[in-house]
Amino acid sequence: MHTSPSPPGGSGRADMKFCSHCGSARIGLRVPDGDNLPRFVCADCGTIHYQNPKIVVGCLPEWQGRVLLCKRAIEPRYGLWTLPAGFLENGETIVAGALRETLEEARARVEPGDLYTVISLPQINQVYIMFRARLLDLDFGPGPESLEVQLYEEADIPWEALAFRTITRTLRNYFLDRRQRAFPVRVSSLERRPPLPPDLLAAG
Repeated sequence: MHTSPSPPGGSGRADMKFCSHCGSARIGLRVPDGDNLPRFVCADCGTIHYQNPKIVVGCLPEWQGRVLLCKRAIEPRYGLWTLPAGFLENGETIVAGALRETLEEARARVEPGDLYTVISLPQINQVYIMFRARLLDLDFGPGPESLEVQLYEEADIPWEALAFRTITRTLRNYFLDRRQRAFPVRVSSLERRPPLPPDLLAAG
């Protein structure tokens, strides 16, 4: 089967210039036999390189009606606020990963609760998985990736300074569900906003 050269990005797919198995530069994109999606395939050793979404796990820590937020000390979104979360490591369960990230970013010990949000971001190949969690004590503080860590009442949440749309959606759902005294598992997706047509760019 003909193998086309690797495309310069697009389709949410990372570029691949060399085969990580044999080092060959003869990497191309094609649909392997028995598959139905294009994959990077090495023309020399035949290795098929699968690229799958990354999993982000974290917690929504609660303490007497307040939630714990971290101010980011790293890019992207340096200086903005988020819930403690990060990429799942190999060999971890999603609960263990969420607890680890909470300890690393907020130095906070929590008791994990129920799964709360699952948010797909297909344009960047990520899935956010967030758990509700109960703070065990007030012995928390900024880890290496945080500038500040603070408990917030709903009225004081810095909505305009939240780092990610996933965090905004998780918090808005949380406060809505808290008022209704029910916390269903919320599964959703966030798509990239399409650009405005030219005739609307100057509107308003």
